Amino acid sequence: MLGFRHESLEKDGTTSGSTALQSDTPTEKVGQHTAHLGAPEQYWIERKKYLEKIKQVPELRKRFVSSLMVYLLRRFLWSFGFFPIFLSFWLPLVLNRFNPVATVSSLLPSLENFVNSNPQVQANTIETLFIAWFSVGFIFAIFDFVLTPYKSPYEYEADVHMRAWEELQNNNEKEH
Repeated sequence: MLGFRHESLEKDGTTSGSTALQSDTPTEKVGQHTAHLGAPEQYWIERKKYLEKIKQVPELRKRFVSSLMVYLLRRFLWSFGFFPIFLSFWLPLVLNRFNPVATVSSLLPSLENFVNSNPQVQANTIETLFIAWFSVGFIFAIFDFVLTPYKSPYEYEADVHMRAWEELQNNNEKEH
């Protein structure tokens, strides 16, 4: 994950307990044990400092806003554009066993009744269709936001920086 060993592991992979700390050279074992103690905390402190630093960069701020707008537009187009329209054509086809002639012949009387009805009934029908479209789109939007969370350019830049920082820390650890 982060490339750090758990603080209770020695270099050879054995656990360090009270017996390891009471060996012949206690300062050497204690030094190794405390060197690994703050490694994960150092990682998150460094990441937080780097994120604060790069939030001041105007180019990244522009990229953040534009990528957020593209993300939201994409999610809402899929949720309110594609899925409800796809379902409105797919469900009648499935119910009529993929027979387009049967689909049209079953929908034609409903369309004729809609056209011949008074304006109040037409308004109620359109309102019902709009509510159905909105509810299907809203449900898909919730699932879409959960399944495809937004990853900001700040997080990407921090990930790249932290991979380099982690390599540097691992190299420094190998030298000592």
